[in-house]
Amino acid sequence: MDYLRSFQLDVMLFLGGACGILAVMTLLARSLPARTKHILAAMETSAMLLLFFDRFAYKFDGDPSRLGYVMVRLSNGMGYFLVLFIPFLLTHYLVDLFITEGKLSKKPLLLRICDYLFIVGMILILIAPFTNLYYTIDENNRYQRGSWHLLCYVIPFVMVILQETVILVHRKRLPKRFVTSLFISISLPIFATVAQIFLYGLSLTTITMALVVIVFYTYALSYISDVAQHARERELASTREARKKESEMFEETTEALANAIDAKDKYTSGHSIRVALYSRRIAREARLPEKTCEQVYFAALLHDVGKIGVPLEIINKIGKLTDEEYAEIKKHPVFGDQILSSIQTAPYLAVGARHHHERYDGRGYPDGLSGEDIPLIARIIAVADAYDAMTSVRSYREPLTREAVKDELRKGIGTQFDPTFARIMLRVMDEEERISSAS
Repeated sequence: MDYLRSFQLDVMLFLGGACGILAVMTLLARSLPARTKHILAAMETSAMLLLFFDRFAYKFDGDPSRLGYVMVRLSNGMGYFLVLFIPFLLTHYLVDLFITEGKLSKKPLLLRICDYLFIVGMILILIAPFTNLYYTIDENNRYQRGSWHLLCYVIPFVMVILQETVILVHRKRLPKRFVTSLFISISLPIFATVAQIFLYGLSLTTITMALVVIVFYTYALSYISDVAQHARERELASTREARKKESEMFEETTEALANAIDAKDKYTSGHSIRVALYSRRIAREARLPEKTCEQVYFAALLHDVGKIGVPLEIINKIGKLTDEEYAEIKKHPVFGDQILSSIQTAPYLAVGARHHHERYDGRGYPDGLSGEDIPLIARIIAVADAYDAMTSVRSYREPLTREAVKDELRKGIGTQFDPTFARIMLRVMDEEERISSAS
């Protein structure tokens, strides 16, 4: 014990400096709510003063000088006050914690009692120097415990018991890890106080309270960090949900528009959705990124949107079109581009609409692009569009047989179609035939 006594003044100085630094850091912290910040800063400043005044009490004890006379009385008086004031601040920290984070509607009764106990304790501290209630200072300017010295510990002890009761009662309102740490930390000064009663000359209570304040700062930052992390996770989940809903709405809207386009032509019901499904399958078989596959799907859904600008009598004409009528039909890629180019967040839609009738050999329309100058999305849609056209009923013919469709796809490799995507479509047809024969 003599070894601890010899170093405790240095420990007080170190911990006091640490508490002062934490007080400044707390006031500068932007992540803490204003009320919590001020309470924690006051706790850290109080712990710093408690350590310094306790240190002064030891240093000036027995000093007969005028300064010693003043410092012994001031230091001991402030020590008793701060030992009571720190639990008072802790009470308000808990009030703020349970109301702000625990969602309590009002201040718990037990914490209100703690405020009344603080007032009683302050009255006793004020009368202590005149009644020798807690301590006396002899003619040699030395501090001596008073006959009612233990009373000074009773009020902080009861306050801590009430605080821990509140924590236990409302423990489900805060994270379990934080509640456990809070409960243990508040309990430590009790054990230190009991030990100090029997180890006169050691300031265990003072040092322990300072350590608890430092730990509280760590807990507060950790808790705020956890709260911020949970808030970010909720925000991310909300963002993901919003994006999912936006995606679903976008898909439903494009499908509805595609159905409206197909409804203009009684022979092409479901054409756009089938082209979209085959286009996405070709893209996936080509091992393109999933994002590209989805873009191909939506672009294919709206590839014929330009038919809105083509007269209905031309679209539904039975028999062969005249050159003039065919020229009107050939305008629908440009119309589609004009309609969809205003959707700046999805420029690939306009690309698919404008270029799905380009040919790999450069003999397509409207721009006569060839080879890989034709956008990737349009080259995929061109194959799926031609496949569905050949396998569907048209006003001028019945659907082609599977073998006839394959022949046309093979003939179109490198001329009408991109070789890679045409071959993939042939593999898809073979796979569908195997599945059909197996079933």
